[in-house]
Amino acid sequence: MCKRILVSVLMVIATVHIQAQDIWYTRNGNISFHAGTSLEDIDGVNNDVASMLNAKTGEIAFTVLVKSFHFKRALMEEHFNENYMESTEFPKATFSGTIVDAGKVNFMKEGNYPVSVEGQLTIHGVTRKIAAPGTITVSGGKVSAMAGFIVLLSDYKISIPGVVADKISKEAKVEVKCNYEKKN
Repeated sequence: MCKRILVSVLMVIATVHIQAQDIWYTRNGNISFHAGTSLEDIDGVNNDVASMLNAKTGEIAFTVLVKSFHFKRALMEEHFNENYMESTEFPKATFSGTIVDAGKVNFMKEGNYPVSVEGQLTIHGVTRKIAAPGTITVSGGKVSAMAGFIVLLSDYKISIPGVVADKISKEAKVEVKCNYEKKN
């Protein structure tokens, strides 16, 4: 009887441990965007992106504090937060979705795996469904992910005043890069 209980407990512990090995995370992922024109370079970078990737289910999620985007000029950063993103009212941007073809990725074998990601992107208080191509790389026992997509500012109710309309693109080219660690 004691052996059965001990074996059962060990199996539960092993299952929990195996499931935990399916979870990858980072707190210092990178999201960058370009929303400039030929008249002005507007490039924002955020290196404080929190992300979680479930290798078993393909679930993937990101959370980013809008105020953590940085620019070459402090005034640009101030305008970004106060006039466009209204980061006091909308402090976070999030993505929650899945790697559509996660079964193509062997998280135990080194390689580059092209994938498609779909989910809900929330920016400026607006949530919209998006899809993007990406790449999962497994190397040296680590996992990294990269994706790129375009965000139309009007889709997220981000308005550009006419006085600077020639300097700011109507769309932002977004790149996401994350190096994940296994969750223990």
